[in-house]
Amino acid sequence: MRSSSPTPSVYSVTSSLRAQAYIQEYGRDLNNYSDVYRLPADEEELQRLDNQYEMFCKALGKYPPSLPAVLADDGFETKAVLDLGCGSGIWIMDVAREFPHCSAVAVDLVPMQSIQMPANCRSEIDDINLGLEHFYGDFNVVHAQLISAGIRDYHAMIDQISHVLRPGGLIDITEYPFYFTGPDKKPIIKPKGTFEPPWTALWMSYANRAISGRGGSSDAALHLPDWISSNPAFEDVVVRDLWMPASPWLEGDDEDTIFWNGIATTLREDMKAFMKSGRPLLLGHGLAADFVDAMEHNACQELDEAKTPLYALIRNVYARKRH
Repeated sequence: MRSSSPTPSVYSVTSSLRAQAYIQEYGRDLNNYSDVYRLPADEEELQRLDNQYEMFCKALGKYPPSLPAVLADDGFETKAVLDLGCGSGIWIMDVAREFPHCSAVAVDLVPMQSIQMPANCRSEIDDINLGLEHFYGDFNVVHAQLISAGIRDYHAMIDQISHVLRPGGLIDITEYPFYFTGPDKKPIIKPKGTFEPPWTALWMSYANRAISGRGGSSDAALHLPDWISSNPAFEDVVVRDLWMPASPWLEGDDEDTIFWNGIATTLREDMKAFMKSGRPLLLGHGLAADFVDAMEHNACQELDEAKTPLYALIRNVYARKRH
């Protein structure tokens, strides 16, 4: 919806564009613009992302503690927020409503479809891999959550965000390294050709390879602290690691255990839905349908039984741009 972008990567949202934005693969609607990001962009997937967002709000908070101060109306400039890979747009619309004096921009490979978009929020169709130069110096906050599967060069994107931000601005990034761990917090990455438990970790191992095989940055979460800390544009870097149980297997009735088992119950449903969403990715990577179906069946059964102690690492890194 931007008319002045110097790159050809941003388009007007029209009915014909909406029709062109999707391609169906293996029974799911995927974006038709990126050959890197091969997860669905249909209603089923957007609902999964909305449920996931609510889970992260409970576990991590909606945004870093410094965001309200960064977006406070100072009478000098209109504060602006950019959400990269916005999905359904639930986060950016929440922020737009909470800070109505700000301008909010949501970017994704397919247009936002909400009929409840706030007046201060707009949607843009853009492939982030084509660059963010047209946004340089325009935003006070840049947010991205779980987009690494579709980013070719995540390190370069971090550097571009440093230029997108205005002085004193906030970068807020959350990612997942596409593996599960045991209680020892060591990655469980099964080699190619393996068919053995833990099934949930096995499925994610194949997803990890499929994402990397298409050019995605499956390991970006592991490098975020270094990439942001080593960038001279950033200061006050904060790293928050959440070790979330993959299912409610924790034992005990204390308040902390009850809380995390509640989070794990939501994560379990998210993971089961993600395996359905990831089916086109795995089939497109060359895995046989029978193999994928059996692996998913075993993993869902494992998650429902909630006896296998697995953790998912969710890493959030935020920092300020130097004045």
